[in-house]
This record gives sequence, C-alpha cells and structure tokens, in this order.
Amino acid sequence: MDKKIKGAGVQGTVHAPSSKSYAQRAIAAALLAEGETVLENMELCSDTRAALMVAGSLGATAVHNDELTYTIKGGMRPVASTIDIGESGLSTRMFTPIASLSAKPLTITGRGSILKRPMEMMIGPLSSLGVSVTAQEGGYLPITVQGPLAGGEAEVDGGVSSQFLTGLLMALPLAQNDTTLYVGRLNSIPYINMTIDVLRNFGIEVGHNEDYSEFFIEAGQKYTPRTYNIEGDWSGASCLLVAGAIAGEVTITNLNPLSLQADVEIVNALSRAGAEIITEANKITVKKHPLQAFEFDATHCPDLFPALVALAANCKGVSVIKGTERLTHKESDRAETLKEEFGKMGVKIDISEANTMKVHGGKIRPAIVNSHNDHRIAMATAVAALAADGESTIEDAGAVNKSYPDFWDDLAAIIQ
Repeated sequence: MDKKIKGAGVQGTVHAPSSKSYAQRAIAAALLAEGETVLENMELCSDTRAALMVAGSLGATAVHNDELTYTIKGGMRPVASTIDIGESGLSTRMFTPIASLSAKPLTITGRGSILKRPMEMMIGPLSSLGVSVTAQEGGYLPITVQGPLAGGEAEVDGGVSSQFLTGLLMALPLAQNDTTLYVGRLNSIPYINMTIDVLRNFGIEVGHNEDYSEFFIEAGQKYTPRTYNIEGDWSGASCLLVAGAIAGEVTITNLNPLSLQADVEIVNALSRAGAEIITEANKITVKKHPLQAFEFDATHCPDLFPALVALAANCKGVSVIKGTERLTHKESDRAETLKEEFGKMGVKIDISEANTMKVHGGKIRPAIVNSHNDHRIAMATAVAALAADGESTIEDAGAVNKSYPDFWDDLAAIIQ
C-alpha cells in the first residue's frame, strides 16, 4: 500500500492511540495473575495483537467486552508447544523469560524482521537462572526454553535492548528462589520504569540500586488481577506533534504529561527547536514557529529518532542527535534508512562513529520514499512531506499497522 502526501498545512485535534508498550506489559501481567483482569482503553495494533496471541498460547483467555475493553482470565498453563510472537521485539524478549517458568519445552518463533534481530543476550542469563535454552547459531529465533525458572544470580547486558530485562523482572517474582540481577550498559531506563510501574500496579515489587546496575527480585510473590487503564501513546503522537511544529497547529488528547514513557521527551526536543507548546492535564498543543537547530540525546528514547529527524529537517542549521548505536536492531537499520529516505527528500544526514547523527535542515523536496516496512519511518517521512512543495509518495505505508493502524486517517483529518 502506498500513500500520497501533498505539501500542506495542518490544523485539528487527534486522540492519541493507546500505548502498545504499556498494553503489552499489562497483557503479560494479566497472564500471570490468577483471576480476571480488565484492560481498558486498549486499542489493537499488530504488536498488541501479538501479545494477546502469546498470552493465549501460554494459558490466558481474552474476551473483547467492547471497542476498547478486554477481560483477560490469567493463569500460566501453556496450551501450545510453539509460541508465535509475530514481528514484535518486545513480545519476544518479554515472553521468553515468562515462558521459562514452565517445565514444558516451549519454542519461541516469529516472522519477518524479528528473525534477523539478535536474541543472544537472553541465552546466558536464562541458563544461569536454571533454564535449558536451545537457539539457532548467533542466538536468532526460534529459541526453545524449558524451565522451571529457578532464580539465583545472573548478569544481564542491557546495551542492545532493555526488553529482555523487562521480561526477567516480570517472570522472576514467580521463580523458585530470590534473584539478584547484575545489569551492565543499561539503555532505555524509562522503559524499565514503565515495567516497574506496571508490576507495582499488579501487586509486585522489585528492588534496584540508584544506577539500575543491580536488581533484587523476591520469589513467591503473586500477581493481583485488577482493572487497568492503558494510557495514551507518546511514541505514536510524536510525529503528529512534529507536524504541528512544522505545518500549523495540532492538539493531541489522551496524553499524560507526567507519563513514564520514554518518548514524552519529544516535548523537550520541540521546545529546544523553538516550537510553541501548550501543555494541559490530558492534552498537548504544538504550533508552528520559526525553528532552529537543536541538540538532543536520544539514547534512552531511540524510537523518537525518526520524528526527531523530521523535526530537524525543518530547522535552520545543523541539528545533532546522539544515540545512533540504538538504531541498528530495529525493524530496519534506522540510521541508514533515515539517511537514505530523507536524502531522497533533499535532507543531508551525516552519521558518525561517535554515536551521533547530524541533520542539515533546509528545504524539503517532494519524493518517492520507502518505509522499509518500518512503521516509524513511514510516519516520519509522511510528516516531513507536509513541508514539501509538491506531492510525495510513501511506499509500503501499511507498515504503520505495527503500532498505529489509524495513523493515515488521523493525519488526513488534520491536513488543511
């Protein structure tokens, strides 16, 4: 599916989709809670559907009550020997430790780009915690695990992704023994804070030191079923907020300004670029204003990179964005993909070995660009195209279904 975007102004209000990061964590918690959990404000994207399917394979049953509410009856009782996680990185790394609670061998597999993303960081820690692990050479899926998860001590490398640590923190409260995790190079700390927040809401406590290098998880805890509201998604909203900054005025509702989500940092980036911002209790408005180059460290919020590039492309001067080493193992090699596709739009991007990207702002030209089956590339190039003098084409535009199926409708609703 291709989408055509003409250079245009924007004006209007959009209701932010629900956070897939919170939704997937809440689905995992509901699986591990004996009893019925009600998840409210949960819209389904590809990744959330994948999490529901995995939870079902592991023993949960889900009932769709109305458009945005689901009742999940929990209980870790695997009903399948093969667990299909679709193309979701979080579901892979989160549900593999959870599957390791089972004494039954379970094989985790998926499709598409997830089969090329490294999972080797899971093998050593799971083995240290008493799990039998069999994987493809290089640690790629499919991976077979057999518990039960014993607990104990393990070293975890957080340099590639924090998602595996999320899975351990969710599974280990149900392990046989207490556990101490020693974590090195942890990136995306806000995502771990989100995990701890969800755990606390379901009655689970984990301890950690100030720099998140050690975690202590007490065994024998129990998840408590509850009613849980999924908050709006700052990741999905980020590109539309950038659209307001470069092409008019956009208000996004269903957003918590005090959210623990990493991508709430888009507000700081917009502010540094000079956009006009109005923040209220459950919404944020961004208005067009002359934009200047900015510096921003996206190490702990790498999903913002595409939106930040769309913003920087419309700024006067050269913007510097740090954290490119976090972009290699995404749906595409995002650093190179951003350089290639924004290059077609006349935007020069330099990527240095110093973990830094420099974006040369200037005139956006209409172009035919490709999403590389990456939802965030599709959204970012579409927003950048609003500033072009002419019509651009976004190829493989259906990639947005991974996180934000209504993106094209919501964008069309605000284009003037």
